[in-house]
Amino acid sequence: MDWQAWLAIALTLGVLITLMVTRLGPHLVMMAALAILSVAGVLGANEVLAGFGNPGLITVAAMFVVAAGLEASGGIDLLVNQLLGRPTSVRRAQLRLAAPVTALSAFLNNTPVVAALIPALHSWSRQIGVPPSKLMIPLSYSAILGGTLTLIGTSTNLVVNGQYQALTGGPGFGLFDITAVGLPVAVVGLVFMLLVFPRLLPDRKDGTPFANLREFTLEVAVAPNGPLVGKTVEQAGLRHLRRVYLVEIERDGNIVTAVPSEEKLRGGDRLVFAGDTQAIADLLRINGIVPSVEGEAPLFTERAERRLVEAVVSPHCDAVGHAIRDTRFRDRYGAAVLAVARNGERVPGNLGSIELEAGDTLLLEARPAFVSRQRHTKDFLLINDLDTEQPRHERAYLAWAILVAVVAAAGLEWISMLNAALIGAGAMLLTGCCSVSQAEKSLDLTVIIAIGAAFALGSALEKTGAAAAIANSFMALSGDRPWLMLALTYLTVMLLTEIITNNAAAMLMLPTVLAMTESANLNAEPFVFAVMMAASASFATPIGYQTNLMVYGPGNYRFTDFLKVGVPMNLLIGATTIAVLLIGWPLR
Repeated sequence: MDWQAWLAIALTLGVLITLMVTRLGPHLVMMAALAILSVAGVLGANEVLAGFGNPGLITVAAMFVVAAGLEASGGIDLLVNQLLGRPTSVRRAQLRLAAPVTALSAFLNNTPVVAALIPALHSWSRQIGVPPSKLMIPLSYSAILGGTLTLIGTSTNLVVNGQYQALTGGPGFGLFDITAVGLPVAVVGLVFMLLVFPRLLPDRKDGTPFANLREFTLEVAVAPNGPLVGKTVEQAGLRHLRRVYLVEIERDGNIVTAVPSEEKLRGGDRLVFAGDTQAIADLLRINGIVPSVEGEAPLFTERAERRLVEAVVSPHCDAVGHAIRDTRFRDRYGAAVLAVARNGERVPGNLGSIELEAGDTLLLEARPAFVSRQRHTKDFLLINDLDTEQPRHERAYLAWAILVAVVAAAGLEWISMLNAALIGAGAMLLTGCCSVSQAEKSLDLTVIIAIGAAFALGSALEKTGAAAAIANSFMALSGDRPWLMLALTYLTVMLLTEIITNNAAAMLMLPTVLAMTESANLNAEPFVFAVMMAASASFATPIGYQTNLMVYGPGNYRFTDFLKVGVPMNLLIGATTIAVLLIGWPLR
């Protein structure tokens, strides 16, 4: 090997070690390796930057926007409300959760799916009395298993396919080519979860409702022509909200207290709740609930203009000492008061009649400009932009139709996966299923940069012959036994995924795997599938896969919780994957 090959190997090892022992982001480490390859002349300018124009990477970005449209339109809430229900046991709750999440993650990148479901799952867990610690790991694992079912289920599959096309010049894989492997693996994984997870997962409850949480008085209204009109409080789902409770209903100047579950809702009813900020955000997502507007016209006509802001009333605020309805709050500040808390407790009484005091905490519905404007005034202190936009429920079915069209167009090979994803992303924006700002926020630039830069390192390993040299070592270790080569490939990628990131592990290993199959005259397809599956099969640690890290805090987990359920899950999924590949594909 010449010096370029040794440099490529040294950079690969350096990247692995840096990602293992430091907290530097993968995008920074990969960009540093890209810069060294470019400055050293190992790769030309076009080769160094080729990854950022790879169809797999662009498809990943477009699918993030498609997922954002489904979440922002309330499409995921629609799925949750229709399928989760009110199970009576932990195992049934996990089953109700795992089935739809696995199916949804097969067609959407699993990272945004988990991000969208975490707050909905918290609300659901409070309703059914099951602690989040029993649900959050199943959420992550179900999304991981679902991501293995199709080529667009996870970004790893897409970028491995893109790198495979770049290195071999071949056409790549179809949308459902990996399903023959992923489906039996997902079934085995889900059955194992449902059998052992209810007993192995910790039982860590959130604590007593309202404990150590700031309470608010919240006033909302029933939309006059909304879907809740004519439904009882029970049917509307307002009786089992664990961290927000219905205090009273104001109707035609009369007050209904101790509201019975059988009370039917009418259009324009003003509902007074008490609860914490997170629960209020959950409440406002219910289709048919709108902010109370004191009988005036709505503050905003476009949902995309709304956001929740938490603010503390300053002693210098002109509204201090006046009732909210007498301050002309909306006209003066461009915001509507949704809730009030004082000294960490709710303020009793009708929201409009509450006299504001310095130090009161307000939950406001305001335009985005409110935050920047109030930073330069003395009316409010400690502005906290909760950045919560209400779902566009009226576009939920449209968002689902767009997703189905994207999957059908790519699955039936009417158009390429790239074009289907781009059209789907554009349709989500043009139809208003998500706003431009929501689309921009959905793009995880650190992931995209890391993937694009990783292509350069993979290209360097292949171009310099370093991948072939490493592959020869693998072949010698396996004694020219193809089944052992397959097992070692899976094991290596699986271990790397647990200590670095899944995309990095797959991108670094694929050139070596392709060189090995070419040298040994083996069928490359099962080995590429092994790389895809192993890169997704990260269950044993919270740092190995992004969705595990996302549920780590919301589930109130410890590191050992993942080891307890993840290690046996890793072993089972690995054995199942290798068995399916050996049975279903010829290795030579």
